[in-house]
Amino acid sequence: MKFSRAKLAIIIFTAIVVIDQVVKIWVKTHFYLGEDVRILPWFHLLFIENNGMAFGMELGSKLFLTLFRIVLVAWLIWYVVKISDIRRIATGYFVSLALIIAGAAGNIFDCLFYGLIFNNPYPPEVAVMFPAGGGYAPMFFGRVVDMLYFPLFTFTWPSWLPVVGGREFLFFQPVFNIADSAICIGVGLLILFYSKYILTPSALRRRAAGLDNSAE
Repeated sequence: MKFSRAKLAIIIFTAIVVIDQVVKIWVKTHFYLGEDVRILPWFHLLFIENNGMAFGMELGSKLFLTLFRIVLVAWLIWYVVKISDIRRIATGYFVSLALIIAGAAGNIFDCLFYGLIFNNPYPPEVAVMFPAGGGYAPMFFGRVVDMLYFPLFTFTWPSWLPVVGGREFLFFQPVFNIADSAICIGVGLLILFYSKYILTPSALRRRAAGLDNSAE
């Protein structure tokens, strides 16, 4: 991988992790849990916390989720290093991987350290960083901070529809954070534009070697 390409991936990773953590810490120390600030009719800052994966989904135990994220990030970093010298891989593929790694790392920090460095007061009090009485949970058991909420539109289902008839529907309901966004964008780019590169390092090398030989 060319230095400029490596530098771009590092810049993307660093920028996302820093921005994600700055926003989370600001929300954590300025909003009480459940506080909803309307910025625009379709955009709110709504402070919630969750034990799960992106968009508040739950999957297995908290310790399992944290360890899974750490293993995933370690494997992705290893993967990027192993393919970094294959010249025929598109720069966008590395950008996509950098987005996914940064997003996963951003949520790992919450799980690892937020339980140690924040307290967990009852609303309307806001959390304090490095409280005298210690944090609210041990390492690995911190909760992920979410705040981005986009209630784009609502409508009521026609009463004649089965099951949902007469109920109000809100789009878009999930509350998420910048790290979640980075993961989704990275995965979306991989699926839409770079799926052909999703191979093991050895398979990528064989493909690149075949392309080099065919060009001779």
